[in-house]
Amino acid sequence: MIFSGIGLITKDVRRLSDFYKKILQTTSDCDDEVHQEIHTQGAFLAFLKCDDAEGGNSNMNMVFTVDDVDTEYIRLNELGIEILDKPETRPWGARNMRFCDPDGNIIVFRSFPKA
Repeated sequence: MIFSGIGLITKDVRRLSDFYKKILQTTSDCDDEVHQEIHTQGAFLAFLKCDDAEGGNSNMNMVFTVDDVDTEYIRLNELGIEILDKPETRPWGARNMRFCDPDGNIIVFRSFPKA
C-alpha cells in the first residue's frame, strides 16, 4: 500500500489552492472551484468544496520537509503569513516551525541538520 495524498475539505477551493501553491512554490494544472490537486514529491494535496465545512482540524497537522526552515521562515514572513511557532530545533533533531492555512489547518515546515 502506498499513501498517495490528503484531501482538505473547504468552502473556498481556489483560496486554499492559491495559498498552498504560494507556500509550496508550485503550480497546478487545474483551476476549478469544486476540486483541485497540487502534486508534490511523494504525494498530492487535494482541495474539495463543501459549503458546510468547518474551519481547521486541531487533531492533525501536515508536515513538509524543506531544505532550510529558517530561509522558509523569512520567505513566509515576507508573504504576510502569521507564524505560530518560530523555527526551533526539537529534541529529535528536526528544526520546525508551525503556521496555519486560511482555513486554520496547522502546517509544519521542518528541516534536518546537514550531514
